[in-house]
Amino acid sequence: MKRLLSVVVILLTTLCGATDANAKSKMMPKMYLFGFSASFKNSVVYFTDIQEVDSAWMDTKTKFLLGRDMYSSQLKDYLGQSIQDPHRTCVVMFATSREKAEKKYMKLKKTYTVKAKSKDGYDVKHLGINEFRFKPVDMSPDVEESPKEIKKKEKKEK
Repeated sequence: MKRLLSVVVILLTTLCGATDANAKSKMMPKMYLFGFSASFKNSVVYFTDIQEVDSAWMDTKTKFLLGRDMYSSQLKDYLGQSIQDPHRTCVVMFATSREKAEKKYMKLKKTYTVKAKSKDGYDVKHLGINEFRFKPVDMSPDVEESPKEIKKKEKKEK
């Protein structure tokens, strides 16, 4: 019983500590995104242009784009309306520089063009910037400043 209690205490301590160590997010002046969409129903895959998105948010600890699901939803909604296929799987790839984004783009595109060894292959379609454009997603924190942060600011101002 004591062993079980000590395990529970350790787990609770670990969980409480994990919530305090939340990663911070920051707004990047520019982020480069492109979208990819595939379906299990057919062999058509879609690629968007690499797009420069202003005011995208990134997790400083993991270096991941925040709101990836919302960007993917934008592409999924567009394809659902334009080609009437709302059940496509959409993915958004991102990078902090255009060169890195182009490298990811070429690697993924090569998978569906050059490396595709099936008899029929994939039907690769391209969505230009004039057809589809990602809109920035606001991921700004809605949390008010804590009293400690307010006191620190007041001391700096004096």
